[in-house]
Amino acid sequence: MPRLAKMAICSLLAVSVAGCADTREIDQAPAAKVEAPAKVEPAAPAKAVQTVELKVDPAHSTIGFLGAKVTRTHQGGFKDFDGSVTLAGDQVVGTRFTVQTASLWADAEAMSEKLTGHLESPEFFDVEKYPEATFTSSSLTHEGDGPWDVKGNLALHGVDKEITFPATITVTPEAVTAKADFKINRSDWGLSYPGKPDDLIKEEVKISLDLSFPRKVGPAPAVE
Repeated sequence: MPRLAKMAICSLLAVSVAGCADTREIDQAPAAKVEAPAKVEPAAPAKAVQTVELKVDPAHSTIGFLGAKVTRTHQGGFKDFDGSVTLAGDQVVGTRFTVQTASLWADAEAMSEKLTGHLESPEFFDVEKYPEATFTSSSLTHEGDGPWDVKGNLALHGVDKEITFPATITVTPEAVTAKADFKINRSDWGLSYPGKPDDLIKEEVKISLDLSFPRKVGPAPAVE
């Protein structure tokens, strides 16, 4: 069967066709809006409002992705990252993140080492040439009780693109938390390896963020 025909059948029938990956989780994720990077500085909060920067807690945060080829899906993510949110009062006004691309992982099974090595290679992330990926916000907006629109520059694989994606952001006295699920097209950042002719790789990748930024630090242990 021609490779494009096989992809079309799998896309239309999902798991109804034997040997096809179930990509519904990727397909149903909202797509991030992608544009050329704008040369606009982040808006500064009013001078009367004091700002504070909260660091991400990596032990209670995850940055993950879900990719797929014709025959199966692959779950992955990054273990080494740092970042912060900026608060003006109880309003989140900015965020920034840096991810070490060589910290990626994929699949919790015997083949994960081989897959991870391939993702680290020049055919994908090329981690030696591009050791970091960064995101710097330019605006965070929302209306009523709806999700936030997070807009900013995503620098990945040597390519800068401005993206906008929906997120759920919660501010409490203890912490700021942010969760987001959206998809991007990897080829927009030059990650264009197609896969094997009979097992093509889906261009859309789902990104999942689950981040925690503590506002309070526990008391220091008593000195005896």
